[in-house]
Amino acid sequence: MLTHSKGLIFFVTGSDNAEVRRKAQELAIELAPGEDAFGMEVIEAPGETVEHSVNAIKETIQSLQTFPFLGEGKLVWLKGATFLKDSPAGRSEATQEALEKLLKVLKSELPEGTRFLMSAPEPDKRRSFYKSFSALAAMTICDKPDFGFNATEHDVIAWVTTRARERGVRLDPEAAEVLAARVGAHSGQMESELAKLITAAGEGAIIHEKMVRDLVPQTRTGGIFDLSNAIAKHDLPLSISTLKQLLHQGESAIGILLAAIVPTVRNLLLAKSLLTTHRLKAPEKPQFFTSALQKLPASETAHLPRKKDGSLNAYGLGISAVNASKFEELQLAKGFLACRDTNQQLLRTQGGEEMLLTQLVVRLVAPNLH
Repeated sequence: MLTHSKGLIFFVTGSDNAEVRRKAQELAIELAPGEDAFGMEVIEAPGETVEHSVNAIKETIQSLQTFPFLGEGKLVWLKGATFLKDSPAGRSEATQEALEKLLKVLKSELPEGTRFLMSAPEPDKRRSFYKSFSALAAMTICDKPDFGFNATEHDVIAWVTTRARERGVRLDPEAAEVLAARVGAHSGQMESELAKLITAAGEGAIIHEKMVRDLVPQTRTGGIFDLSNAIAKHDLPLSISTLKQLLHQGESAIGILLAAIVPTVRNLLLAKSLLTTHRLKAPEKPQFFTSALQKLPASETAHLPRKKDGSLNAYGLGISAVNASKFEELQLAKGFLACRDTNQQLLRTQGGEEMLLTQLVVRLVAPNLH
């Protein structure tokens, strides 16, 4: 008995390669008829060449037209169809002709119990096959996060938190900040790191900052964030250990000073001044500081740091505002001058960079030394 293909065709695609793989794997397990070894036929479709692409499509057509073994039903999975990309193989006339033949088969009738799944990363949406197949199939879109031009660190942290929740674990706020800083919006690495954290913590666990620091590798960006965050939180041991790690990774002392320490001290000083001058209440979370800044006259915020589009970098100031109570304004002013002096010393010296930066961090963070 034959059955119409509508409702039996599934398409997992999008710009997020890692998520396409994960969602397609989950869907394949769901669609496959039981644990029958003959219930799922997977055709790998990397499509490095036109020949590989055409052969994979031909094999798929043959499988779709073959009745399921013993009538139990089956799933045909055309996996990782890279020839849907804008590539030489994808643009080939032979590949396009083969895809049209596949489309014709799918629009006709399939053997009863047969289902078809295609997973394809980064498709060329201009192609006629993509448009026709998308109308025919149940779609699962897996696109990379698009935070837009006005995105802030908070947007990335929110995305990281959501991805963790989808995997069945929760990140405490500090853990989410560190994971976002170390991985960013790289979904493939995020998937790998979350799998590692879930294995260590267990399903349904709350993942804390220490576990993220212990298990997720520190990148340059993550290290810069960790040092800035440690200084803002007045955490001397973490500040010193992170500084040593950055230097061990080969980061230049000047680079660390200008990318991590100076912006942190500047933001702390600015936030402290704003809170004191305008009698603002320190926010409970960094993102809450945005609304307070928006209520101030433009003349009072004209000197504050900006993003590329000219809008206020409110989240960075918000982190400082949360921690400003740990510092005195005079202490921060002196610390900013100390950053200037350290910069001059680093430019003059040909050794002792670690000692100079360590002394500066201690002066900025250590209690009872101001």
